[in-house]
Amino acid sequence: MFGNMSDMMGKLQEAQKKIEETKQRLNTVFVDGESGDGLVVATVTANREIKNIAIDNSILSDKEELEDHLIIALNNAIAKASALNDREMAAAAKDGMPNIPGLNL
Repeated sequence: MFGNMSDMMGKLQEAQKKIEETKQRLNTVFVDGESGDGLVVATVTANREIKNIAIDNSILSDKEELEDHLIIALNNAIAKASALNDREMAAAAKDGMPNIPGLNL
């Protein structure tokens, strides 16, 4: 029994390590979201940290339009980053989890 518990603890530690490694790697994965056929492009990491915003000069004179495009581009980028993050983190957690009877992971 204790041998199995020790193995499980080791596997859980491995899973935690894989999750941390995945988090670090996702800091280097960039996702773009855009609005208005590229008038505004927001770049975020897969951990949802904003890295860059590019704005076409043609919309700089209209404050409300610019704000709308920023919101759309940022929400688009964050949604893509969240989906990618969720997939990668779930895969990292599942790969590292020990086989525990009764749990269907």
